Amino acid sequence: MKVLSNASIYGLRALIYVASQKNDSAYVGIKEISDNLDISFHFLTKILQTLSQNNILSSYRGPNGGVALTRPPEQIFLVEVVKVLEGQDFFDTCMLGLPGCGEVAPCPMHHFWKDIKAVFLHEFETTSLADLGAKIKARSMRL
Repeated sequence: MKVLSNASIYGLRALIYVASQKNDSAYVGIKEISDNLDISFHFLTKILQTLSQNNILSSYRGPNGGVALTRPPEQIFLVEVVKVLEGQDFFDTCMLGLPGCGEVAPCPMHHFWKDIKAVFLHEFETTSLADLGAKIKARSMRL
């Protein structure tokens, strides 16, 4: 089951990749990220541009260019990234996309989706890029 869009999935994977690199302050080439994560270079570039415009990444052009985190990975939580790529209201919207869905006028999926969203929100608010980057390093997990 996919809850996040491809843009969010690829954006998170790219950010975790950058966070898992040995030198957190060094720029990582977009082509390197694209090749290692098997993500379309052009699609990834658009995603990373959005993350740069929202001060999650900084970018640098040129032969040693690429992207770097604007803050230590311990200070960038998944909720911030998802809200940038999915929209600020991602955790408040109806699973079926129905306007006005809520306690007063719920959709058929409202009650269980409300609980699941609360769990997602908590995990995304408390999990940083550093947490996931450390798992990549320590356990040789795949991205």
